[in-house]
Formats: sequence, C-alpha cells, structure tokens
Amino acid sequence: MSSRKQKDNFLKQAGILAIAGIICRIIGILYRSPLTSIIGDEGNGLYSDAINAYTIILLISSYSIPSAVSKIISQKLKLKEYQNAQRIFRAVLLYVIIIGALASGLTCFLAKYLVLENSVLVLKVFAPTIFLSGILGVLRGYFQANKTMLQTSISQIAEQILNAVVSILAAYLLVQTVTGKDSTTIAIYGAAGSAIGTGVGVLTALLFMIFVYLLNIGVIKKRLQRDKTPSNQLESYGDISKMIVLVVTPFILSTAIYNVTTILNQSIYKFAAASWWGYDQKAIATTFGVYSGKAVVISNVPIALATSLAAALIPSISGAYAQDKLQECRMKVQTATKTVLLISIPSAVGLFALAEPITKVLFPQVESLELASNLLAVLSISVVFFGLSTLTNAVLQGIGKASRPVTNAAVALLFQTIILVTLLYYTDLGVFALAIANIMYSLLMCIFNQASVKRFLQMKQQIIKSYLLPSLAAAIMGAAAYGVYTGIYLLTDRNLISLICAILIAVLVYGFLLLVFKIFTKEELQQIPKGNTVIKIAEKMHLI
Repeated sequence: MSSRKQKDNFLKQAGILAIAGIICRIIGILYRSPLTSIIGDEGNGLYSDAINAYTIILLISSYSIPSAVSKIISQKLKLKEYQNAQRIFRAVLLYVIIIGALASGLTCFLAKYLVLENSVLVLKVFAPTIFLSGILGVLRGYFQANKTMLQTSISQIAEQILNAVVSILAAYLLVQTVTGKDSTTIAIYGAAGSAIGTGVGVLTALLFMIFVYLLNIGVIKKRLQRDKTPSNQLESYGDISKMIVLVVTPFILSTAIYNVTTILNQSIYKFAAASWWGYDQKAIATTFGVYSGKAVVISNVPIALATSLAAALIPSISGAYAQDKLQECRMKVQTATKTVLLISIPSAVGLFALAEPITKVLFPQVESLELASNLLAVLSISVVFFGLSTLTNAVLQGIGKASRPVTNAAVALLFQTIILVTLLYYTDLGVFALAIANIMYSLLMCIFNQASVKRFLQMKQQIIKSYLLPSLAAAIMGAAAYGVYTGIYLLTDRNLISLICAILIAVLVYGFLLLVFKIFTKEELQQIPKGNTVIKIAEKMHLI
C-alpha cells in the first residue's frame, strides 16, 4: 500500500471516530440540561463526585485496554501473525473479566470510603458498569487494531443515546419516589438514576460489539486458516500474559496519572471548602457541580476530535513503527497535529467569545448561569492544550514510549497541585482556582509531551501554518462572531437565533481565512471530506 493510501485511510478512520466523538459529546451536552433541571446543581455535584471515583477505578481496571489491545494486536496483524493476534485477544479478554469483576466488587464494598456520604449510593450503582466496560474495551480495541473504526463509532453513539434517554427517565422516576422530601435526598436519587443510564448505555454498546464480532467470525476463521506461522513461533499464553502486563501497565499508569488530576483537584477543593471556608456538603456539591457538570462538559466537546485522532493514530503509528518506517510515522503525526490545532484553536476562541450565550442555551438555570459561563471562558484556553497533549500521549504510546507520558504527567501533576493549593489558600478565587490549575496541567503536559515526541521521532511541526496563522484566523473569527451575536441580539432579543447566526458567520470567516492564508495545500484539501468541492470554490475565488 502506498503512503498516500495509508495516509488517506488513517484520516478516514480518524474522521469516522471524530464524527462519532463529536456526536456523542453533543448528545452528552443536550441531555445534561434537562437532567440538571431534574436533579439540580447539587445532584450534578454528587454525580460528578461518584463518576470521578468510578473513572479512576475504570482507569486502573480497564480504561486503557482499547489502546493497549489496539497497539499489541495491530503489530501482529501488520506482520500477518493472525493466530498470535487471536491468542492475544483471548488472553486480554480473560484478563479484563477477572480484573473487572474484582474492581466492581471492591467498588461496591469500599464506596463509603471513596466518595462523600451523599454520593455512596450513586457510586454503588456505577459498580457493575466497570465490569461491562472492560469487555467492551477489548472488543473496541480489537476492531481498532484492524483499522476499522466504524464499529467503535456506532457503538459509542448507541451507548450515548441510551445513556441520555435512560438517565433522564430513571432520574425522573427515582425523584418521583422521594417527592416531598428534602432537596439533598432528591439530588441523591436523581444522581443515582443518571448512573443507571450510564450502565444501560455501556451494556447496549457491549451487546452491539458482541453482535458485530459474531458477524465477523467467519472472516476471522478464514484469516486464521491462511496464517502459516510455524507452531514453534506461536506465542505461549504465559508469554502473552507477560506482554499484556508490560504493555498494559504503562498505559494504565499514563492514563491514570493523566486523569487523576480531576479526582485530586476535587479532593483538594472539597477539603479547602469544608476546612478553610466552612462550606457544608450541599454547598460544596452545588459549586463543584456547576464547574464539572456544566463548564467542563462544554469545554470537553472539541477535545473529542483529539481523542478520536489519538485512537486512530495508535494502531496506525505502532504498525509503521514496528516496521521501522519513521518517515511514515512523522507524516501521520504532523497531519494529526495540524488537524487538532486547526480545530481546537478556533474552538477555544469561540468558547471564550460566546461563553455566556452557549451556556445560556445548554444550561439556562439562572442561579448558576453567570458562574458557569465565566468558568467556561476561563477553561476555553485548555481546549488547545488538552487536544495536543491527548494526541502526543497517543503518539508516545504508539511508538513504545508509554512510560514517558507517565513521567510527564507526574511532573505536571505536582506543579499544578502546588499552584491549586496556593490559589485556594491565599486567594479568593474559589472554584476558579480549579479552572486555572486545569489550564496549567494541560499546558505542562502539552509542553513535556511535545518535547518527547520531537526527541524520539526527530520531527518538527510547521510553526507558521500550524500555530500562528490559525491563531490569527481564529482571533478575527472570534471578533466577528462576538460582533454578530451582539448586533443580532440587540435587534431580536433572541439568544438562540443570535448564537446560531454568530456560529455560522464564524465558520465561514474562519474557513475563508484558512484559504486566504494558504494554510492548506491543494493535496491536503483533497484528503478532507468534500475537499474537491472546497477546491473548486477556492479556485473560482482565486484563493488557490
């Protein structure tokens, strides 16, 4: 296969995952608004408290499995060792069944030691989902290793749709059972209902992936029959077990430290709020709910692109790296980095310029609107840093340097923790200290990971076309969007109409400026969806 075709396939698979990721994030935002109306900001806080603990346990038990499976199996498939690939698949499946069962049981048993008292019920509801998520992760990683992202994408969308529907329905029904009781009891039951939705979503995705695997069992068997690997070259399950531990452990450590920031910051904030400011549990849960359940949820939407590109990049780059094709690795990393920047930079600017109208549409609760929109504006800058650090994390994992992000994350975590504690103790920033610490962590991870990638792949990214010109185009776009929104809102007094018009103008202005600044070559435009149509329009406007 030519490098051009490989690049096209990589972009195509990444695009499929990216579209699915963005759809999932949009669904996630849309259902959070009616859910918040049912469970309130306090319920959001309790849900966030429980899901943060659930996430850390998931990280340790199975969250990194798709990436690790994708990396190991893709290397075997690249060498056409189909029997070894299948043996690895079976061994990893057994691994997650055992680890997932233990993790689920311990979560239920130790829930009261892991979260606030009012969040214990919610975490217990999450416990069975940990077991299901491990099996789902193995199946997704298997198909990603085969460089087909469609199955994963469909399962992700199905998972999020069921999650949204069941979360709202279950929260509503459980809240009805405690109508007339105090607001905290209502918040607890509502948050538990939302946790049920998460479990149903994962179960739905798992059943879909099992169905897809069974559909492909015939193709898998034929491929195994074609494999002529001598029996003495087949890897034993003992060797595979060692390989799983050696590969999965760095992935787990990297991802755990990379994501433990949320849990650590939440714990520090809860301690500061209770011990230094005298907040009660309700006030802590409510304030943290606005931060994590509104501002963070919105800011995470554009990061879905980087996450999708990272998932598509790991099997692609690890296969090329295993065959010592360094130039192909560099090409894919440069393409992915440029793509992330071209999306994340305008996304950050747009979230900053239109923070209040966006928050008002998605979370219209008046009592927390100002706080949520101000937090979103502050967090917007982290979109670029998290996008890049997520991608470079995947690059380092793909080339067998998974221990490097672990070190980088640990150093970044230390610095951001010092900054957070200092801000909480010596300033009156309150919950805004969390946002600032979040930015510092993502910035440091971005810098450290970029330096590591540059060192190991001996590559450079185009500064002007990848960083400077997109930033200039995004700044002009942000000013135009803010101006259009303000003007139309003054005329119509309609937030949604004004916001839609502002976003449409922003997209057109940014796209036009990308062509004016010649950030894309004609060859690059041909590789994006509807690229030939863009080329024809650009040629008529004499922009290329």
